[in-house]
Amino acid sequence: MTETTTVAEDFRFLEAPRWRDGRLWFSDFYTHQVVSMAEDGSDLRVEAHVPEQPSGLGWLPDGRLLVVSMVDRKILRREPEGMLSVHADLGEHATGYTNDMVVDGHGRAYVGNFGFDLMAGDPVETAALHRVDPDGQVTQVADDLWFPNGSVITPENVLLVAETFGNRVTAFDVTDDGALTDRRVWAEFGPLPTDRRVPEALAQVAVAGDGCCLDAEGGLWVADATGDRLVRVVEGGRITDEIKPGSPVYACGLGGADGRTLFACAAPDFHEEARKAAREARMLAIRVAIPGAPAR
Repeated sequence: MTETTTVAEDFRFLEAPRWRDGRLWFSDFYTHQVVSMAEDGSDLRVEAHVPEQPSGLGWLPDGRLLVVSMVDRKILRREPEGMLSVHADLGEHATGYTNDMVVDGHGRAYVGNFGFDLMAGDPVETAALHRVDPDGQVTQVADDLWFPNGSVITPENVLLVAETFGNRVTAFDVTDDGALTDRRVWAEFGPLPTDRRVPEALAQVAVAGDGCCLDAEGGLWVADATGDRLVRVVEGGRITDEIKPGSPVYACGLGGADGRTLFACAAPDFHEEARKAAREARMLAIRVAIPGAPAR
């Protein structure tokens, strides 16, 4: 049995846990805050207030924080003095709320979006992936993704994207100029859903990949949004490890002093009105054998 510890609680809905500078950073959707804390959950700090709902996090090479602002479909940048400015506006590009994001060593952000109005119960539609360059220019780099969600970039410069409704993780090679090539299925958990109604589609998905993180041996930890579990997957789709923390989990990140703490964002469900009305979200911590991949 793997011990699961609650290290922080009294949140609404957590996403995008990232380990940086000896602290865990994450977003709380419905308090509209980006928060950081020490490994043991102490010393909580509000790092940014994002009125239109924060999600994915990343950093530019000079250390400035980037935050996805979901509802208005923007990327915000925190300046050294603490103020937020608009880094990029995806309003004319994204077909649903902007969501998770990964930022590469050149400061290029790869940003997914819902593709449809999930909270209104609209039918599932595929979405595009966009690259935001350091100067804020937005370029579509992939399309026809089934809810592109958690993303990582491997040391070999491969972008992995978990497709929540797609039953798979998709891979792309990242070229020197930031384009995505050689699209392929990195891990497939089952066929695509045949029903585009959200409850029925999710019922047909074996692993509803949400947030994810990479370890030092190339394994991808994935939060299974409907399976109440965390799974470690390797290329080809084999699940090597499974952790059931006793709660639904929606994102994960490796960190801690030795890189072997798997942090997981837990909540009773992902329904907007229920999560806005209660403070039931928690940050969990689980010790694992393989540390996180080195920061790039």
